[in-house]
Amino acid sequence: MTVTTAPTARYRKDYKAPSFSIDTVDLHFYLDDTCTRVVNTMQVQKRDDEPDLVLDGEQLQLVQVTLDDRLLVAEQDYKVGRKSLTIYNVPAQFSLTIENTINPSANTALEGLYKSAGVFCSQCEAEGFRRITYFLDRPDVLSVYTTTLYVANKEEYPHLLSNGNKVDTGTTAEGLSWVRWHDPYPKPSYLFAVVAGDFDLLEDTYTTAEGRQVLLQFFVDKGNLNKAYFAMEALKNSMRWDEQRFGLSYDLDIYMVVAVDFFNMGAMENKGLNVFNSKFVLADEASATDQDFINVEAVIGHEYFHNWTGNRITCRDWFQLSLKEGLTVFREQEFSADQGMRAVNRIQDVRIMRTHQFEEDAGPMAHAIRPDIVVEMNNFYTVTIYNKGAEVVRMLHTLLGEQTFQAGMRRYIADNDGKAATCNDFLQAMEQASGRNLNQFKRWYSQAGTPEISVQTDYSRRQRKLTVTISQASDKPANAPFHIPIQVELLSQQGEPLHPPELPVNSVLELTEPEQTFTFTGLKEAPVFAPLANFSAPVKCNDTRSLDELITITRFAQDAFLRWDAVQQLYSQAVHEAIAQGGALTLPNALIDGLKASLTDGNSDPALVALLLQIPSEEGVAAEFKYVPVSAIHRAITELHEALARGLYTELLQAWDMHWPQATDKQAAFSKEAIAARMLCNTCLGYLAAMTDSEAVHERLQRQFAAEQSMTLVFGALQAAVHNQHRLAEVQLAQFANRWQHDPLVMDKWLAVQATVRHASSIAKVHELTEHSAFDWSNPNRVYALLASFSHNFAQLHQADGAGYALLVSAIKRLNTANPQVASRLLSPLLNWRRFNDARQGLLQQVLSDLRNMPDLAPDLFEKIEQSLR
Repeated sequence: MTVTTAPTARYRKDYKAPSFSIDTVDLHFYLDDTCTRVVNTMQVQKRDDEPDLVLDGEQLQLVQVTLDDRLLVAEQDYKVGRKSLTIYNVPAQFSLTIENTINPSANTALEGLYKSAGVFCSQCEAEGFRRITYFLDRPDVLSVYTTTLYVANKEEYPHLLSNGNKVDTGTTAEGLSWVRWHDPYPKPSYLFAVVAGDFDLLEDTYTTAEGRQVLLQFFVDKGNLNKAYFAMEALKNSMRWDEQRFGLSYDLDIYMVVAVDFFNMGAMENKGLNVFNSKFVLADEASATDQDFINVEAVIGHEYFHNWTGNRITCRDWFQLSLKEGLTVFREQEFSADQGMRAVNRIQDVRIMRTHQFEEDAGPMAHAIRPDIVVEMNNFYTVTIYNKGAEVVRMLHTLLGEQTFQAGMRRYIADNDGKAATCNDFLQAMEQASGRNLNQFKRWYSQAGTPEISVQTDYSRRQRKLTVTISQASDKPANAPFHIPIQVELLSQQGEPLHPPELPVNSVLELTEPEQTFTFTGLKEAPVFAPLANFSAPVKCNDTRSLDELITITRFAQDAFLRWDAVQQLYSQAVHEAIAQGGALTLPNALIDGLKASLTDGNSDPALVALLLQIPSEEGVAAEFKYVPVSAIHRAITELHEALARGLYTELLQAWDMHWPQATDKQAAFSKEAIAARMLCNTCLGYLAAMTDSEAVHERLQRQFAAEQSMTLVFGALQAAVHNQHRLAEVQLAQFANRWQHDPLVMDKWLAVQATVRHASSIAKVHELTEHSAFDWSNPNRVYALLASFSHNFAQLHQADGAGYALLVSAIKRLNTANPQVASRLLSPLLNWRRFNDARQGLLQQVLSDLRNMPDLAPDLFEKIEQSLR
């Protein structure tokens, strides 16, 4: 693909309903490695007076076109463009058959139909179906699909899969084996899928609340069947949870999941046939960490929940992407919280928002969760669309409450089932169910940026009254005030919860004006005011709470997020002070004492203690600066880690010893208690390994690394040794690789742990690892594990000599034409170049300009670079 002119931008305001509908699609695939033949018969109807039918198509070889049994003539009846097929002067209603060929083996972009690792697989979201056949490849064209797959070698491809229910099988007179699938529910082309290959098959059943028995099938690479059992249980748990929490049941006779190793995304919710990246299906205790299991459960749930919020109700256009993704991420987060540790999950969600989404909001690719303009659709699968979109849905849930929110969901589904809907349709359902006017709230959908609230408190002892003034501002000056729900806690100086009469039952204050005052009476002493409990809104909070108030919140707040956030503020204050003064970092004694008490308190939740000990990342701290002092941040974070390791050494050892029995209890391997114990053991060891001369630490590193039946503990020990450059690091790296060299997903961890070492040697190491047998440029998982991990190694990426930029840009150039989606994701950390010092600005501007001038620059990259340089 050669970019000679700027790709065309599309605007939400220009949306026009399609001039044609396609009622049914009958597809026949004659699968071949290099020349797959596709025969596509469509029943088409005009919806207006448009004379010509223009279909999307890319990288297709057209064979012939037939309209109502009449073979059409090129140029006279139709014209083939670079990305389109135009049929002239079509009737009001007609049957159109298009025959074309494609080369799946040459499709390294992994969009459309491709063949990798011996498997035919498809990925059609967002605009991949046009790489399979000519079609109206847009989400508001819903059709009923029948798909027949043919293969010459049934032994090589025993499983031929597509959407819907299997309706027939057979063999042609020429000896081709075939299987036919029919999906009775109209769907857009992006939800279409085909898979053909030889897999191990895990089967089970689930009986829905209505009594329908559904066949569940997981197709995994040969030899990995034992790693699919957890995913199967996660699927059944998802189906049960969606019935119990949302009243939604599955609607087909079969639900299939295929796990493949070559996949750009995490997973895809194709109707009845989900295609998954194998890392979100395959998991057993020896090869997967607790976080891997949590991720598998979450992604399995996410794709299943799309069956209603994404499939049965889809998007009218791609500007509405957050309608399905933001809502479904919220549902996924609630499922994970109900299944696991709600407080831990919530804090992890917030870390993603603060580290990545706030950074995106502050950069050149900032966009609202419902954008107004798009150039390359693949660039809008972002943390803003997904994670901020989920936070906006969560705010609605906070404002309306569970009962009213569920009433809104029922209204939304009843009104829009089988349709292509918009974000406004969702909001309208919530308005109708609640009786509330959500016009101001809708600004969250149309305005980009991260609001910042400021909190000032004034206590009158004589009046026993607290006055709280909260103001809001935006990093985007044109933004109008948002509707911001602020959930709060009030605590006495001794940490007791206070409930003044003015505090709403749900403890939620609604900020709708640029500045508002809230008054609370009947308070005997000045209380501690703690806003944003449960991170009730995706905003930054600027307040002036004292050290004593933060310590009180850390010790006594009922909301776990508030406790964690107070500790994070104390860490952040210490880091900022060290950077501003250029001196050594110091921590308040009260903070150290509080952490010591938490570590040695047998009644403390070890998962929350582990989170309290997690310090901000360099990326996270950088997001707090308008102009980023790279070296100073690196130094301060290093000193913060070392200060905690020294100050808590004895208590860290005690906590590790206290929780080690629970962490290794095989009878409770997947219990919340065991997972929490392993979290804390890993966190403690991550600090202790900094004490490189300690024999006590040396012994515990060896013992934990030897816990071979728990990848959580083994990898935790490896990460602690490698990231602290402990003398055991090289030995453990070699032993780990020797054991797991034949398991690519485990070796991804081995690649990532070395790419994220916060030392100048990491660049040379990453260069070296690109030549290692564990790395494969054609596999997105390997690229993400090594190079995407390095791209978040903040100080090393931004080394003053530009070596980090050169490493990343070299990879981007290599992937530009091979896999533009992956290349585009690697590019993102380079875009905020204006926030660095002059020397780094110059280096970044130069590498972006060099990329911009490439003759074959992919549109995915062009849009981001153009926005950044502009």
